[in-house]
Amino acid sequence: MNIEEKLTDKKIFFASDFHLGTPTIEKSREREKKICAWLDEIKPLCKELFLLGDIFDFWFEYKQAIPKYFVRIQAKIAEFTDAGIPVHLFTGNHDMWIFDYLPDELGVHLYRNPKVFERDNKKLYIGHGDGLGPGDYKYKFIKKVFQSKVCQWLFARLHPNFGLWLAQTFSRGSRKSTGLKDEIFYGEDKERLIQYCKKISTTEQYDYFLFGHRHLPLEIKINETSTYINTGDWIKYFTYAIFEKGEVKLCKYEL
Repeated sequence: MNIEEKLTDKKIFFASDFHLGTPTIEKSREREKKICAWLDEIKPLCKELFLLGDIFDFWFEYKQAIPKYFVRIQAKIAEFTDAGIPVHLFTGNHDMWIFDYLPDELGVHLYRNPKVFERDNKKLYIGHGDGLGPGDYKYKFIKKVFQSKVCQWLFARLHPNFGLWLAQTFSRGSRKSTGLKDEIFYGEDKERLIQYCKKISTTEQYDYFLFGHRHLPLEIKINETSTYINTGDWIKYFTYAIFEKGEVKLCKYEL
């Protein structure tokens, strides 16, 4: 097999919602090691890696400081980009305060909103998924506040010891309060992301919608030509998606 044939055999991988840092550093580190083992396994087969948000349960970059821990996954991401494998990182609702450190230091491509990619003549609509679809106005308002430059500037005035502790406490509380809700499928007519995909499909056709955020591995037909895929999480399900030969499929990692 020549080099060109080997390249065409490689796959695109998608994963989301690692939530590193929760519920404790010890349990998070166990999960991080499992994620790194998965990354080691897929690296020889991977031509692109998409991380669809909430990789960290909380992240904020001060000019001269970042959260401690999470060094293993940062090293693995750097291995991918150093090897010429593009890594696309979408911010989620828990790690929206990623700024320039990960792009500059690790070489990731950073996105804050859904983006369309074309691969193998297929159109992929990709994002984290928070704040999309009808309703959820309280969160949409909070997101606008957190995304404001004023809010970010004010938070940066807090000492890192206090600021990171405060945010991590809030983030873990949010994760704990929504944990059980994230395990319930409410039906196609009540799932916001499904409704969002159906609305988008009335004006533009995409072969696949790929999101995280929901924490449930899902594969739902939107119409005859379009499918919604949710990559699940790495807290309970340890699931991911693969794009190969024009098709996306969900997989589960077993260590």
